[in-house]
Amino acid sequence: MSQAETRSRDSSDMISIHGTSVKAVAITFDDGPNPDFTPQMLDIFREEGGRATFYMTGEQIARYPDTARLVQETGHEIGNHTYTHPHLTELDEEAVRAELVRTSDLIRETVGALPATFRPPYLATDAQVERIARELGYPVVGGVNGAARDWEMPGADHILEASLAVAEPGSILLFHDGYGDRSQTVEAVRALVRTLKKEGYVFVTASELLAMK
Repeated sequence: MSQAETRSRDSSDMISIHGTSVKAVAITFDDGPNPDFTPQMLDIFREEGGRATFYMTGEQIARYPDTARLVQETGHEIGNHTYTHPHLTELDEEAVRAELVRTSDLIRETVGALPATFRPPYLATDAQVERIARELGYPVVGGVNGAARDWEMPGADHILEASLAVAEPGSILLFHDGYGDRSQTVEAVRALVRTLKKEGYVFVTASELLAMK
């Protein structure tokens, strides 16, 4: 499955940074849960503090429900990333809605809570996708660090440097914990969290960030 999130379309509704005076960022992960790499991400925040958001696909939740429950039980947030990870802009209205609703229902059944935010696969969105998301009560969440390209495994140093370059109060940072070897991402996120923590940043979920003034 391609992870070319840089192939995004301009969107008036997609939020990649939220204006706030608080030194807070939302670190987010796509395409899980993954039984190997998701727990490693959780360990970083257990050691350093803060909470993250995991944008899960329904297919992966169905495969690894225990890992999804671990994310919820350790205080992190689960977001809706569709069921099958399609290009939503290529689907009709009924199919788009089904992708979101089916995933939301599965998240509720699996962890006992509904997702608060939504991220479209590949960051591919349009007016129809955003209208359906609004009708379902979802903010559409993007990310500021597309240049990190962690899905391409460009090296932990590149992922780290590209993410630090755009990190500022209110930033939403996008990484991956699913599909493929995410060891570079683990290494980069660990260094990122430690660096930003020393600079006085706190790590909040996407919904917490969007609620800040």
